[in-house]
Amino acid sequence: MGNILILGSGPNAIEILDQDLSIYHKIVVINNAWRILEDWTDHIYPHDFPDKNKPSVLKSSQQKVEERQFVNIQNQYGGFVYAGGTMAFTALYWVLGHYKAEAIDILGCDMVYPKTGSTHFYGTGTPDPLREDISLRSLKAKSARAYAIALEQGCKISNLSKSESELIAPRKKSTVSPTPQPFKLDKNMLIKANEKETALGYFVESGRYWEESSRFEKHEIDLLDALWMETVITN
Repeated sequence: MGNILILGSGPNAIEILDQDLSIYHKIVVINNAWRILEDWTDHIYPHDFPDKNKPSVLKSSQQKVEERQFVNIQNQYGGFVYAGGTMAFTALYWVLGHYKAEAIDILGCDMVYPKTGSTHFYGTGTPDPLREDISLRSLKAKSARAYAIALEQGCKISNLSKSESELIAPRKKSTVSPTPQPFKLDKNMLIKANEKETALGYFVESGRYWEESSRFEKHEIDLLDALWMETVITN
């Protein structure tokens, strides 16, 4: 599958309305982002996403992506403790595993939440990544991991955002701009990070890692995150 757009609920998500979307084969919207566009294809949301916030009618070209579907995909990429337990990362791995994308553009997933002002395109929402969670100790590290895995798979990730961002990915000026030159990978660090994950064995098949949080060591997660941060060379 060629180009895919992932649209989150950040304040800048509405900027996509001024962009040419004809280049995308699929448009994956996270949580409430389905309200921004009519022609999205995949609506991905967590198990506790309220029914009242879901679209009441789906077109034949649209599908909902629920927990049972994305957990299977995310498990193929090591599970939530390693991949990151927020929907931005879940959507990334869904696209990588389900669609085998060649290029992914992302908007509205910066995961930066100011203390004042809007945190989402619809106003102020709950900043999911800021909760106390073993899988979210370093958003940048989780982003570096996703970027490295995508590049190894032959997929280039770009960030359409012009704002401060926790995402590690080259910036792309617009949807129709050339795909930016990808960051380079330190292959030795990539091997070390993968070996560390294997040695830790922090895998929960159900996806509900919080139910087994007592067996995860924060110090070990921090060491692993440090390895992933050194895997992607951004300069």
